[in-house]
Amino acid sequence: MKFREKFKYAIVVPSSMGVRITPIDRQPVHISNTFHMQATSAETNVISISSALGLPAKVLTTFVKESPIALLIKNDLSRRHIDYEGVEVEQGGPWGYRHQFNIADSGYGLRGPRVQNDRAGEVGRTLNLKDFDLDRIFNQEGVQLLHLSGLIAALSPETGLFCLELARSAKKFGTKISFDLNYRASFWKNRAKELSAIFKEITSVSDILIGNEEDFQLALGIKGPEAGGTNISDKIESFKLMIMDVKKAFPNATTFATTLREVVSSNEHHWGAILLDQQTWTVIEPRPIQVLDRIGGGDGFVGGLLYGFLKGWNSEKCAQFGWASGAFVVTLLDDFGLPADEDMIWSIWEGNARVKR
Repeated sequence: MKFREKFKYAIVVPSSMGVRITPIDRQPVHISNTFHMQATSAETNVISISSALGLPAKVLTTFVKESPIALLIKNDLSRRHIDYEGVEVEQGGPWGYRHQFNIADSGYGLRGPRVQNDRAGEVGRTLNLKDFDLDRIFNQEGVQLLHLSGLIAALSPETGLFCLELARSAKKFGTKISFDLNYRASFWKNRAKELSAIFKEITSVSDILIGNEEDFQLALGIKGPEAGGTNISDKIESFKLMIMDVKKAFPNATTFATTLREVVSSNEHHWGAILLDQQTWTVIEPRPIQVLDRIGGGDGFVGGLLYGFLKGWNSEKCAQFGWASGAFVVTLLDDFGLPADEDMIWSIWEGNARVKR
């Protein structure tokens, strides 16, 4: 995949930033009184892999003015070497705007994780085209890759139009586009016609499409894998057929990816992936991985995959690095990965957990 040569940023994402609070020691939320808090968003989870490994990355977002949570988020983005740009929105009193809260436990054994999203008054829903100079970002500064998430595209009517204009501007100025569909039924409630049109237009100009079977079926209307089979490996051929149907419907895209996950317990998953790049298939058969906290694993896969493409690697190497980046993130308490170097990720792919001195 050929990217534009002159750029300030390797990867840019729009996002709604918030915080996640997690009970310590993998306990359930309702009986806990001590929590770990971190700044987070799915989209910055993705670009953290690239930023940690030295590629210039940026998030377009919004902040609550004079909020200590906004300051925590900014400090954390700086720690991750992620640039940020966004307006400061007045809180508007105690019942005004705020940054979202994601309240989640990690689960343990046969007790699965539970997630509660508290998004009332979310300032990220105000993301608006008028607050950003897209000509400066895409034309004057330059961006190799714009990464969009269906979570942001569906967050509000304003964010949907914002993502649409970002995609149009990226296309105009030669920036490649990746789109992780990330369908959420609660976001689409009573908005299916509006969001279907937005998602299909973004998909039509995207170069890289990422999603699971539910994403492709419910966001794009593509028939998913057939039921049957005793495990996820039995469905790989059906996944391939689904991807080929997406490719026929949206011929601008050259690269398609989906992860394969089978949950044995909260502590162990079988983790795999499928990638189609041009005419080349890469299939990583699911293999066991140990899980400390599953949230962010899919974002880690996308982050590693996109890092590989930005580095100019072949598709097989990109898929392997994506798989290993996802496996890396689920070993962490935070839901994003900050690898010390590429070797930390490749050691996971190779199954080498020996001490490195």
